[in-house]
Amino acid sequence: MCLAIPARIVELLAGDQCRVELGGVRKEISLALVDGAAVGDYVIVHVGYALTRLDPDEAAQTLALFAEAGIDPATALAGDAAGQAQ
Repeated sequence: MCLAIPARIVELLAGDQCRVELGGVRKEISLALVDGAAVGDYVIVHVGYALTRLDPDEAAQTLALFAEAGIDPATALAGDAAGQAQ
């Protein structure tokens, strides 16, 4: 399963890159597809790319839905299989 998950930008890096964090997991991703992203913004992350910025309230609601479904998005962000609870 592929997931596009919300994560918060914690650091801007050179070359349209940034570091995002979700549940204590940090990962470097590309911001090449998103203009004007800043530290503290939430972005939708899919296969190493930020696809769009996301309102913080909507990010919280989405993460809550993942939790209800038994999906750990932090595990998915880390690159593990689907991040699903067994």
